[in-house]
Amino acid sequence: MSAEIYRYQFTSGVPARDIEETLHLAILAAECLHGQSRVRLDASYCMDAGKRACVIDAGTDVGRDIVRIFTGFAIKEFGEDAFKVERIARRPERKSAGKEDSREG
Repeated sequence: MSAEIYRYQFTSGVPARDIEETLHLAILAAECLHGQSRVRLDASYCMDAGKRACVIDAGTDVGRDIVRIFTGFAIKEFGEDAFKVERIARRPERKSAGKEDSREG
């Protein structure tokens, strides 16, 4: 599983409601590809209407498809200059104390 998230930042000319509706449409399209239950289990995203920003986790096949679909929809609906998208690698998860892998050989 990949450890990437995508952060979208839209210009002030794009209404937050339109961004959110476009995101929901991309999620619906992903449901058509993967099924509703798989999207419910594997999709992770967050929308901040006040900042006109959203984040989508692309760590699963479902997430990667939502990123692709949402990006395509956003370009067609708002234009290429209406937003910026940034790929961010997540920090590696830390092992909790006492749960280290101790293999003796």
